Amino acid sequence: MEEQAEGLKELFNEGDLHNDSVPLKSKVKKDHNTRIIAITSGKGGVGKTNFAVNMAIAYAQLGKKVILIDGDLGMANVNVLLNIVPEYNLMHVINKKKTMKEIIMDTEFGIKFIAGANGFSKIANLSVDELDDFATQFSTLGNADIIIIDTGAGIANNVLQFVAAADEVFVVTTPEPTAITDAYGIIKIITTEIVDRTVNIKLVVNRVHSADEGKRISERIINIAAQFLGYKVEYLGCIPEDSLVQASVIRQKPFIIVNPTSKPSIYLKHIVGRIEKTEPEINEGVSSFLKKFLGKKKV
Repeated sequence: MEEQAEGLKELFNEGDLHNDSVPLKSKVKKDHNTRIIAITSGKGGVGKTNFAVNMAIAYAQLGKKVILIDGDLGMANVNVLLNIVPEYNLMHVINKKKTMKEIIMDTEFGIKFIAGANGFSKIANLSVDELDDFATQFSTLGNADIIIIDTGAGIANNVLQFVAAADEVFVVTTPEPTAITDAYGIIKIITTEIVDRTVNIKLVVNRVHSADEGKRISERIINIAAQFLGYKVEYLGCIPEDSLVQASVIRQKPFIIVNPTSKPSIYLKHIVGRIEKTEPEINEGVSSFLKKFLGKKKV
């Protein structure tokens, strides 16, 4: 991994595959500050993927160019919620069978979608030349306003790679005691294992019975993180429990589309509104993400 990291630094800092006089990072528009958000959770079953899908659509409804990436390498299921059967995925790009442009799918919901694949963790063992090719392909995503990555649940290495590379990390939990414990656990792992940079962590409480419950749960996690980790976690908001959400999953249609005026939809739009009021840290967009993701050592 050390050799790969060094090779990646050379790739980004010294030259382009096809033109050594042009840095790869220049392929991504420097004036286009792509916001990259990783959505994760300490355990499965908290509604993480559902939140990711509907948030992506909420952003698109604001006129943003959104790409949703399924980064759950063990149980990729974003396509199920979108009612899409992907023919190609990221492994086709890594294996040089397809370009990134050829695997990006348009959806009926105004967002673009990239399917993940089991075995994508192979990226940890790619040669410098393979990293070169993949980075060139991934850099074509730099025209997006928002890239949302739905990671797997838990603390697998590939989850931490996505988390470490993203501009912002949204941790999704529910009021269940086990979910609360696991949410703190993933925050602890992130803050202690990723030591080379500060990670911008935000908290979302799903399936609450009231806004007060969401605030109470969030304060418990935030206070414990501050006391024992010395880390400030921001509370983004909550999504209320509603039978509409489960019904929309069964219909394979996002709840924000099924009923845009429902409580879950309104609360979600409020969360996106809060995010939009905060400017993302100025960075190199997709280029910066790639340097951190591909060059990250296993923890």
